[in-house]
Amino acid sequence: MTKNVIEVNNLEHSYGPIKAVDNISFTVKQGEIFSFLGPNGAGKSTVINILTTLKKIQKGEARVNGYDVAKDPKSVRRSIGIVFQMLCLDHEMTVYENLEYHGKIYSMPKKERKERIDELLRLTDLESKRNTLAKDLSGGMKRRLELARGLMTRPAVLFLDEPTVGFDIQTRMKMWEYLREIKKEGTTIFLTTHYMEEADQLSDRISIIDHGKIIVTGTSDELKNKLGKDLIYLETTNNKVAAEILRSLKSVKSVTEDTKSLRVIIGEDVTHALPLIMDKMRGEGIDITTVNIKKPSMDDVFVHYTGHGLREGNENGNHQGTEIGGMSE
Repeated sequence: MTKNVIEVNNLEHSYGPIKAVDNISFTVKQGEIFSFLGPNGAGKSTVINILTTLKKIQKGEARVNGYDVAKDPKSVRRSIGIVFQMLCLDHEMTVYENLEYHGKIYSMPKKERKERIDELLRLTDLESKRNTLAKDLSGGMKRRLELARGLMTRPAVLFLDEPTVGFDIQTRMKMWEYLREIKKEGTTIFLTTHYMEEADQLSDRISIIDHGKIIVTGTSDELKNKLGKDLIYLETTNNKVAAEILRSLKSVKSVTEDTKSLRVIIGEDVTHALPLIMDKMRGEGIDITTVNIKKPSMDDVFVHYTGHGLREGNENGNHQGTEIGGMSE
């Protein structure tokens, strides 16, 4: 039976009157990629800072690799690797020197250090850059170097806080390949992201988090299948009235009003439901001007459970973040 490598129970954290983490509980299994999917301001980074011992627990319990985060933070830190949203490399050191220095900090023997660096340079495709200064690397290469550094000590859990933020889609997809290879090494990966496709493509399980609360957890397929078999986008001559009509139909699970269209989740075969919907609209004097049918996506899942799309904002509402070890929260 696969053990839980992270266990969180009734965790809460506030910044003054703002509750950034609101009584959440979850587990992460050994060897899986587990994602927190949510907008900026949802509480994702606060949870990572607590689990990596950068913030003290205000209320609740958390264990990482079997160690109590509050009672045994040193053992937790020895069990984890971290890649923050903000880069924190030594830019005047070469790629090799950054990894060498990190290994020395953790008292890795010289022979083991060298072997591990060589392994990680191959894994992250940085062999040709081993003697290049970190400041001369591209953004994607710097992130790969941070991944390598986080893996130097073969951590039980690798924490990644928005690891591909600001990347173009090609660089992001390349990074996903590296993360899949890291998983093959047996490393558990805890990922925070606000990219729907990233959570969808990478994760074994996903927790949608919003306003400090976990809304729903499951595999990508489980979350999509809960919505229904099909989703219809409709544009009509009167969307407001059309939405009320749709909500009265047994075949319709939910209706969300977007700017121009209606997002309609169907609980049965769309080939049976759509003709009934069109007849009902026609009978009420409403014309359907556009119809698009598709399978539910993670974007649809997020909107269904939160009532809105991803928003931008500070991670902790009006809280501006404090400096922790040279890193902005």
